[in-house]
Amino acid sequence: MGKIELIEKDYLKKSMPEFRVGDQVKVHLKVQEGDKTRVQIFQGTVIRKRGRGMGATFTVLKEVRDDVVEKVFLTHSPQVEKIQVVTKGKVHRAKLYHLRERRGGRA
Repeated sequence: MGKIELIEKDYLKKSMPEFRVGDQVKVHLKVQEGDKTRVQIFQGTVIRKRGRGMGATFTVLKEVRDDVVEKVFLTHSPQVEKIQVVTKGKVHRAKLYHLRERRGGRA
């Protein structure tokens, strides 16, 4: 184990669910508005996972009224309160970028 991994292990989240590309997830985000904080849920399909340690990210794609919204989240960020896996996906690719062009029930 390198020096960076020794320092990072204190900051990594212990209770991360196992999720893969293609899964439907709910990401619970802490949002700061003035002096109040609230939890906002972003639900969509995981289209990419990359990195490891503190630099690990995943990308979630969601369709909102004929628009496609894509967000990149840091896996171990303090703003990400929790991640819930809604449904498991069965895909044969590591990156699902082709879903960006799909609309409606085809996605």
